[in-house]
Amino acid sequence: MIWFVIYVLAVNVILFSMMGIDKQRAKKKQWRISEMGLFLVAIVGGALGGTIGMYIFHHKTRHWYFVVGFPLILVIQCISITCFIEGKIPFIQ
Repeated sequence: MIWFVIYVLAVNVILFSMMGIDKQRAKKKQWRISEMGLFLVAIVGGALGGTIGMYIFHHKTRHWYFVVGFPLILVIQCISITCFIEGKIPFIQ
């Protein structure tokens, strides 16, 4: 369980940092991190860090698919983790 917590913290810090780095690169008109890359890290557990980074850095807030997508991924992850911990998997008996 401790490894899972460490993993989740690490991946959230990584996506938070990626949002900040991408914002700085956007300001300087440099090479950017792909939107697919940002979503991929969100899907593997970094949705909270991405959502926080989006609003802290004011980055990608004009794109509806980020404004809706990151929090939606986060909700799905929270529900999945809760079901896993409680040993209940919806729709599967």
